[in-house]
Amino acid sequence: MTAPTAPGPGTPGPQQPPVSPADRRVSRRIASIAESATLAVDAKAKALKAAGKPVIGFGAGEPDFPTPDYIVEAAVQAARNPTYHRYTPAGGLPALKEAIVAKTLRDSGVQATTADVLVTNGGKQAVYEALATMLDPGDEVLLPAPYWTTYPEAIRLAGGVPVPVVADEQSGYLVSVRQLEAARTPRTKVLLFCSPSNPTGAVYPAEQVEEIGRWALESGLWVLTDEIYEHLTYGGVTAPSMPAVVPELQSRCVIVNGVAKTYAMTGWRVGWILGPSDVVKAATNLQSHATSNVANVSQAAAIAALTGDLSAVDTMRAAFDRRRQTIVGMLREIPGIACPEPQGAFYVYPSVKALLGREIAGRTPASSVELAEIILEEAEVAVVPGEAFGTPGYLRLSYALGDDDLVEGVSRMQRLLGTAG
Repeated sequence: MTAPTAPGPGTPGPQQPPVSPADRRVSRRIASIAESATLAVDAKAKALKAAGKPVIGFGAGEPDFPTPDYIVEAAVQAARNPTYHRYTPAGGLPALKEAIVAKTLRDSGVQATTADVLVTNGGKQAVYEALATMLDPGDEVLLPAPYWTTYPEAIRLAGGVPVPVVADEQSGYLVSVRQLEAARTPRTKVLLFCSPSNPTGAVYPAEQVEEIGRWALESGLWVLTDEIYEHLTYGGVTAPSMPAVVPELQSRCVIVNGVAKTYAMTGWRVGWILGPSDVVKAATNLQSHATSNVANVSQAAAIAALTGDLSAVDTMRAAFDRRRQTIVGMLREIPGIACPEPQGAFYVYPSVKALLGREIAGRTPASSVELAEIILEEAEVAVVPGEAFGTPGYLRLSYALGDDDLVEGVSRMQRLLGTAG
C-alpha cells in the first residue's frame, strides 16, 4: 500500500469541518471583554486577607465610610412600604427624577426636565446604556487616557471603537484640543470626558472645559461627560459641568452621574443618565428590556441623599484631603517615583517608569504589571498597574482607606522600593 503523501505547494490540504455556532461556548463579543482590573485586584487582596495575609489594598475605588444614617433610614422605611414591593417605572421613580433635576441645577447649573433623566443600576450601567444608545458599529469615541478601565470595554460592547488620546504627568494628565483634533476622523462621533478623573484625580479648569466644549460643538461631536466625582475636589478647585460652561452643547451632551462616590453608596447601585429627551427615551427602552426598574429601596435612599444637605460629603472630603496630602508626600519620598498632586476624586497616579528595569527583591520588573506583582508578593500591598488604564509605566492607588492602613501600606512600599538597584 502506498503511503499518503503530504500536499504539495498549491495543493489544498484536508478540509476542516465547519464550526457549528453551538460549539462556541461563549460569544465572540463577550469573550473579547477584559475583566475589570480594579475589581480583580481588590478581589485578590480580599482573598489574601481572608487567608490570613496582612494585605493592604489600594485597589478599590470606593469610600471607606458607611452610608449616612439618614439615607439608610429612608431605605428602611421604603422597605416597609408595600408600594415599593412591586414594579415601578423602568426609567425611575418620578420623585427621584425630580430630585436629580433639582440637584443638577443646584450643583451644576444645568437645567433639565424629568423627561431628560433615566435612573440606572449604578454608574456603569449609565455609561454602557448611554454608549449603546449613541453608537452604531464602527463609530469612534475619543477617549482621553489614562482612562477608567470600563470605558473602552463599554465602547466596544456597544459596537464602537475607542480611540485613546494620551496625556501624561507633564500636562497634569489633561488632554488638549490640539491632541483631540489630531485624533478626530470622519468616523468620530463622541468625546468621552471625565473630570475629576479616575484614575488620575486630574480636574480640568473651567477655561479648558470651555475650550474643549466649544471645539466639540464646532466639530459636530457628541459629548458623554462622567461627573461621578463632582463633589470630591480639594484646595478650592471646582469641576464645572461642560454643558453649563457651553450651554449650546447641551442638545448633544449626555451626563452620567450617581450617588456612589459622593454619598458612600457604591453598593446601593443608583446612577443616572441626563441628556436630550430622545436619547434618554431610547436608553429607557433598552433598560426596560435589560433590567427594568432599579431596586425601589435603593431609589428611595437616593432621594434622601439628593434632597439632603452635603454635610456628610464635607466630612468625607476633609478626610480624603488629609489622606491625599499624606500619600502624595510619602510617595514622593521614594526614589524613582514621580507623583503629581491630584485635585479631585480619591486616587493618585504616580509614574514608576524610573523603577522599571531595576532589581527589586531579586527581581527585575520590565512593566508596571510586573512591578505591581512584586509589590503585592513582597510588601503585601495591592495596587493597580497603569496597563489597566491605557498607560503602562504607572500605578493607581486609591486613598479611600483608613489613615493607619494608608501610612502602613505606603511605608511598606517605601521599604521595598527603596532597595531598587
